[in-house]
This record gives sequence, structure tokens and C-alpha cells, in this order.
Amino acid sequence: MEDAGAALAGERDVCMLGGGNPARIPAVQSAFRGAMNGLLADGKRFDLLIGDYDGPQGNAAFIEAIAGLLNQQFGWPVTPHNVALTNGSQSSFFVLFNMFAGLFDDGSRRRILLPLVPEYIGYTEMGLGMEMFDTCRPIISLRGDYEFKYHIDFEKLAVGPGHGAICVSRPTNPTGNVLTDIEIGQLHKLAEDHDLPFIIDGAYGTPFPNIIFSEATPIWDPSVILCLSLSKLGLAGVRTGIVIANESIIKSITGSNAILSLTPGSFGPGLVTEMVREGTILDIANDLIKPYYQKRARITMGWLKSALAGYPFRIHTPEGAFFLWLWFENLPISSEELYQRLKQRDVLVIAGEHFFPGLAEDWPHSRECIRVSYALDPEIVQRGITIIAEEIKAVYELAARPV
Repeated sequence: MEDAGAALAGERDVCMLGGGNPARIPAVQSAFRGAMNGLLADGKRFDLLIGDYDGPQGNAAFIEAIAGLLNQQFGWPVTPHNVALTNGSQSSFFVLFNMFAGLFDDGSRRRILLPLVPEYIGYTEMGLGMEMFDTCRPIISLRGDYEFKYHIDFEKLAVGPGHGAICVSRPTNPTGNVLTDIEIGQLHKLAEDHDLPFIIDGAYGTPFPNIIFSEATPIWDPSVILCLSLSKLGLAGVRTGIVIANESIIKSITGSNAILSLTPGSFGPGLVTEMVREGTILDIANDLIKPYYQKRARITMGWLKSALAGYPFRIHTPEGAFFLWLWFENLPISSEELYQRLKQRDVLVIAGEHFFPGLAEDWPHSRECIRVSYALDPEIVQRGITIIAEEIKAVYELAARPV
């Protein structure tokens, strides 16, 4: 994040392939500008938006609209008492993870079980004073000449009294993996059998922004905590997280908001409440956002296969989100060293070794991968891929030279 911030503030022309900023899709931007113009033209709404605090649960009109949308789309028994807002997904997970894991009054220690790694880098440092995560190595299946996929190793996935919750992202950041309905059902049952909450991070998922390219049925019941966000719609700067959970958890989120920030920000909810109420937010997700990223994923994969043909690399099958996860088998240097080399050439990616929270064993594979975003302008992405390929070729060729 420091390197990304420095690059954005500087004057050098950096290929920002490591960040999580969504693409600026013209039709989507136009829809949000229209919503902004409508907000500015409505003096009463504008005055309320900038002049009044919302309650610590978040903007009431937006919460009611979200509950109505989930009722209508999925038939879930969600009421406004099941929804709370936060200042972005990072805030949501900081509160949730520290609610269910850590050192408790009875002296016990609990952790969050991540059934699949690699997993979102933003989870990594959220624990207050202790290691917060458990996980196990995934199963890898190879697909064709250039692709692969991670799968949960259910035989080795052990749930016990030392766990406070189970958490998955769907689609998974960084790989674009979308857990199947069967896998989600197995995890849900595991959580229920052990009386644990099942947390689903849907920041890239359904119902919006729905950047999912495979079949995925959303689920919710009072044992599930579904976390959504406005960020990947194209509204990263408004910092609006959405938590759907049972009333007890919502009360805890609300209390935490009051302590940490008094109240969540009003701008994001104020901008899109009408879109949620009318359902047009789903049209934006399904008709504009999803096909845009699906096309970009296909094009970017073609560039990579062409640039790296003949070298030992694979791409995790992209089933959602807007990243490609690249695996360079037997990479002669670590992914962190590769990151530093690319940084010197004004290309920012993210080294793979930072995406394995809770993995106790040393696994060389974790140091052979990088995450690349394809959300930026195509010419920037293509230029960055050209430089990545040059560095990868140089690294393998140097290692192959006789000493």
C-alpha cells in the first residue's frame, strides 16, 4: 500500500497492476454521475447527506433498501435489523474477526479458520496481539497447458474448539477462485455442526458487483454472515461496507461503529439508495460490470500466454474478481524478489507469499506466485505484462546458465 500510494502521488508513469482499484467503466461512471447530479439537485437530500450524522447502524433508508432487495431477489428473511454498514470491508472484517477470535475472558484462544489459501491479503494483520488464522494447503489441479485451480482439502480441514468462525471470500481475492455450491454447502454444514458463524466475503460477488464468471448460488441464513461492499462497483472511494447477519451480530457491529467511528459515512449510501431501491444496481452489475471484466480476463490471459510461451507458468482459472494469479513453477527467486525487480521497472504487482495467512508449514509454492490486476486501461496492462515477461525470462535464463 505504501508503494502504491507513493506511485500515485509521484510523477513517474507506473503500471499499477498490484492494486485493488476497480476499472473505470464509462457506462458505469455515467450512471454514478447521473446519481450525483440528482443528489446535488435535491437540496433537502444533499443537506441531510452532508449536514447530519446517520445512526451507528448506518443510513436507515439505504439499509431498508438493501433488506428489500435481498428479500425480493432471494427470498431471504432479511429485515433492517439484519443489516449494518461500516466504513468499508476492511472495517467490517476487523470488527468481525476480533469479535470471534483472540484471547477470551475464560483464558481460551480462538482463531478464524480459512478453508482455502491463498486468501485476501487484507485479512493478514487484523489480529490484536496474536496470530489469528488457521488454514491448510489446498489441492492443486492442472488444467490444460496454462491453467490450474485450487480446491479445499476437506480431508485435512480440521475444525475444533480453537476456532471462532469459518471465513471464505467468494470470488477469492487473489485468485479469482469461486467455490462451488457443493463446497459452500459443505463449509456451511461444518460451521453449523460446530456452532460457528460462517462468514462469506462477497466484495466481488453476488448480488453486486457480481463479478462471477461461473455458476454460484448465494446463500444466507441467521448462521451466515454475508459481507458486501460498494467498492468494486466502481465506488472504492466512498468506503461503504455492508454486513448481513443475525440481529445479535448486527447489534455488536453497531456498537463497534459507535466506538470506532461514531457512525459510518453517509456519502455512499446517499448516492446509491435509489439504485438499490429500484433494482438498477443489479442491472449495472449484471449488464455492464460482469461482462466487462469477463472480456478483459480473456484478453489479458491471451497476452500472458503469448508473452510467456515456452516458460513454466500457469494462470489460476479466472472464475471471478478482476485479478489473475500467476504461478511460475520452480521460480529461481522468491516472488518478493520478483516484486522488487518489477518495481524498479515501474511495474507494481503483489508478491504471492503475502496471501497465505495461517499456513504454518513452509510451502515453496507460496513464493512462486504473483497477483496481477487487469482492471486498468488495456494499454497499461499490456505494457506491464511485457515487462513481467521480460523479467521472468531473464530470471529463468540466468538460472539455467552453467556456473
